Amino acid sequence: MNIALLTAFLAPFLPFLLKLGEKASEKAAEKFGEDAWSKAKAIWAKLHPKVEAKAAAQEAVVDVARHPDDEDSQASLRVQLRKLLEQDSDLAAVIASILQTDAPDGTPATQIIQTVTGNQNQVIGQVAGGNVFGHVQGGLTINE
Repeated sequence: MNIALLTAFLAPFLPFLLKLGEKASEKAAEKFGEDAWSKAKAIWAKLHPKVEAKAAAQEAVVDVARHPDDEDSQASLRVQLRKLLEQDSDLAAVIASILQTDAPDGTPATQIIQTVTGNQNQVIGQVAGGNVFGHVQGGLTINE
């Protein structure tokens, strides 16, 4: 299982997952899309008992929830998740299957990760099916 992918996926959801009230759920679903939010909740439901049992993992989750974009916090969470999932291979398999599930309309789950740095960069491409989530700075135009 790709722990870095799992951490990157969960990081923006953690502030909402730790406040699992109705309002938090509505805001997360609006911000990330219902499919991504459902997937994050399903993963968190599996991980939460293991995280609660380990103080270092709890601290790492809280740090990422406070600062989802902080690389140091994410690195700490990756270490803790790796330890938890190495100890429980069944849990790792379940989470991997949740991450790989197809979209409700039957289109295969597709993963695109792109990092662009610098000024005046342009990204040209196409994404079909599924939801796009993450942080976008600057102008974004989506043609459908």
